[in-house]
Amino acid sequence: MISTINPATGEHVRSFDAHTPEQVDAVLDAAVAAQKQWRLVPVEDRVQVLRNTAKVLRENKAQYAALITLEMGKPVAEAEAEIEKCAVTADYYAKTAPAHLAPESIASSAASSGVVFDPLGVVLAIMPWNYPFWQFFRFVLPAVAAGNGAILKHANNVPQAALAVQDVMDRAGLPAGLFATVLIESSQVAGLIADDRIAAVTLTGSTQVGSIVASQAGSALKKQVLELGGSDPFIVLADADVQAAAKTAVKARFTNNGQSCVNAKRFIVHEDIADEFVAAFTANTQALIVGDPTDPATTIGPMARENLRTELHDQVTRTLAAGGQLVLGGKIVDGPGFFYEPTIIDHVAPGQAAFDEETFGPVAAIIRVNSTEEAITLANQSEYGLGAALWTGDTATATAELLPRIDAGAVFINGMVASDPRLPFGGIKKSGYGRELGSYGIREFTNMKTFWTGPAN
Repeated sequence: MISTINPATGEHVRSFDAHTPEQVDAVLDAAVAAQKQWRLVPVEDRVQVLRNTAKVLRENKAQYAALITLEMGKPVAEAEAEIEKCAVTADYYAKTAPAHLAPESIASSAASSGVVFDPLGVVLAIMPWNYPFWQFFRFVLPAVAAGNGAILKHANNVPQAALAVQDVMDRAGLPAGLFATVLIESSQVAGLIADDRIAAVTLTGSTQVGSIVASQAGSALKKQVLELGGSDPFIVLADADVQAAAKTAVKARFTNNGQSCVNAKRFIVHEDIADEFVAAFTANTQALIVGDPTDPATTIGPMARENLRTELHDQVTRTLAAGGQLVLGGKIVDGPGFFYEPTIIDHVAPGQAAFDEETFGPVAAIIRVNSTEEAITLANQSEYGLGAALWTGDTATATAELLPRIDAGAVFINGMVASDPRLPFGGIKKSGYGRELGSYGIREFTNMKTFWTGPAN
């Protein structure tokens, strides 16, 4: 049984029976058959489905946003923004997919030679609960435009969102069978990965799960794209605009109730401006409104599950016991639902939980440093490498000298790390591999096939 629990109240909402093995088998057969036909459709015609997708998303934005808020607790204003971002990405690929997938000519000894981009087949998407629409659509839009089919195994605490995205794709006019949601237990995923009808796998999730999926897919010699955990540094150097950095830091940390792999989590601040930054950061954080996520005024809703809140509070407790100094919050909110106070811990250092581990919730760790060199060293002192923000008044030096030294899939200078459909997104180290979005993302699930043509006889 797969169930929705409202994280704002802790109450059971609805349950679904898992799909049977026979149902899953039929879904796979249908996807393979549909994809064999879909790959023959010119990309210029395929992208009409993307235009339709954007229209369906926008016309039903309030309905889909309410579903996101119900199942995982995202404030409804952010949920509506999530739906709009999916629509923007559909618009982007509808315009750019033909150019991204156009054959490339490469000079050689042949009369003509180069590369064409063929679809791989049916891709299994294993998706998380924290952005139940966005994480899926940023994969499926380019994948379908490239000629692939897809099967979605979503997180089991968002089954209604999983079924809703199927509804979106059906209403957008995707050929029957080309995409389907399967409601199955996690124990059944290995069988899907091993199935010969699955050509490749994409996962957004924890590093622990990513390691398991990578092992399973690797043993079957199947392509994978993994977007995993993160403990992103937010570096504020002595010459930075402290007030602007502190204001942005609040959004960077507490968006989505702090439950995002690409949220800033470790705030590495030069000692010369640390007191000013902490004061401004704290004041801005205190302005956040914790409450009912269906209220448009709410900026912090509940955490998605009770066990996640328990784990986060344990990290806070261990950090404080190891020498961190509590500035704000640090408590479980009394009452129904899975709420946690927005929390700031100062004087965090390596060896403490909030530095060494990914804190997936509304907790910010302040790390004070005495030099730019120390800031870069500590930023890189993590098993993760998803994104990094760097705040400085000298962007030229930052770009020329510091950018190459930061170990991350993306570095934002004087801004907040975020995904953008025009730019590749992904990480290094234990944050995963492969890229989504942009021209690089649409080619991940293609066979980059070399062609070589000799002179005619």
